[in-house]
Amino acid sequence: MNTKFAVCTNNKGFEASLEVGKLYEVVADSAAESDDMIRVIDEDGEDYLFEASIFYPLVIPPDLASVLHDRV
Repeated sequence: MNTKFAVCTNNKGFEASLEVGKLYEVVADSAAESDDMIRVIDEDGEDYLFEASIFYPLVIPPDLASVLHDRV
């Protein structure tokens, strides 16, 4: 499993979709494979592209990533 997570550090303009300090699952997206964009599952449970600069990526051990994938 190659699950990645990131913490939102700035939700300006996306207050309804993102919460600052919250952990979000990153969804693999070939269209978003630049350093400028990131696709995450937002507060509505949908995946959307956001500017990568408003997230802080986390390195999480595989066992924890598996548990978080089922809960986040």
